[in-house]
Amino acid sequence: MRKPKVNRMVLAMCLCCFIMVIFYFHSNLKPASAQGSRRSSGQGKSGRSPLQMLYDSDQLEQSAVQVTHQGRRELLEDACHSYTLKRRVLIPEDLKHVIVDDQHGLLYCYVPKVACTNWKRVLMVLTGAAGPHRDPLDIPANEAHVPGNLRTLSEYSTSQINQRLRSYLKFVFVREPFERLVSAYRNKFTRSYNTAFHKRYGTKIIRRHRPDPQAKALERGDDVSFEEFVYYLVDPATQREEPFNEHWERVHSLCHPCLIHYDVVGKYETLEQDSRYVLQLAGVKGQVTFPTSAKNTRTTGDMAAQFFHNISPFYQKKLYNLYRMDFLLFNYSTPEYLKFP
Repeated sequence: MRKPKVNRMVLAMCLCCFIMVIFYFHSNLKPASAQGSRRSSGQGKSGRSPLQMLYDSDQLEQSAVQVTHQGRRELLEDACHSYTLKRRVLIPEDLKHVIVDDQHGLLYCYVPKVACTNWKRVLMVLTGAAGPHRDPLDIPANEAHVPGNLRTLSEYSTSQINQRLRSYLKFVFVREPFERLVSAYRNKFTRSYNTAFHKRYGTKIIRRHRPDPQAKALERGDDVSFEEFVYYLVDPATQREEPFNEHWERVHSLCHPCLIHYDVVGKYETLEQDSRYVLQLAGVKGQVTFPTSAKNTRTTGDMAAQFFHNISPFYQKKLYNLYRMDFLLFNYSTPEYLKFP
């Protein structure tokens, strides 16, 4: 009768040793994991991450800026519930425009023609990708767009993506859709130095949407009118062939605001104020300043109205329908200069 008892004692001792080994490895791995978590959460000098800074401040007496941004978050959430019928799971392809700053716990979805060059410059300074440069404006514009200077969320593993989406401050900057569209047209089709866009898109647009084009125009593609650009955008064949270029792609297709819960929705119309707010939340307000741009070169609502003057109500309506979700999600009114009912 003693043998079964001895066997039970040996078995109990083995089980105890096994549990102790597991505990040993767990206790040795946990600090490294926690330390990595602290590093990746982007905690500043206060010991709080930008996301904690945002939602801690929401519990206190709010400033006018905080009230504005809370209102934008709520409007976006309501619009997503009202106008998005189907929800789907994010895939890495959706995250190619989301730039990661692991040091400060930031995720920034860049939208071309909404100050994205300056935001990339700022993030290059913050992440150390700018080298010795401490002033964002010292970084050439073309260098800010070099692939590889800044990491995007699509480059991470699924678990790393989920951890960053949960714990980092997520922000995006948006703009009145038609002002952004006119700005893209002016920059890419009316500037002589943008020969790559003229060849890549201008020649195609002229070939398809200009009756009896001249041979020179077909070769160079450097005199696309705004009307021809609109015809190209609303032509169903355009998106059947390939996705829109990022400079005129809709914001909701670039940044997926109904799948990613953005904590800050900055607007081009309040760019300086909103940029200061993000840098304040990141705890780097004294380390880097968001560059101010020359307002006399900006595309305004009056300028956009001039470009739309020669667009027929029929094509105005088709174009509005194309960009309708951006108007609705980000609370932009239908422009008064549009002539469709």
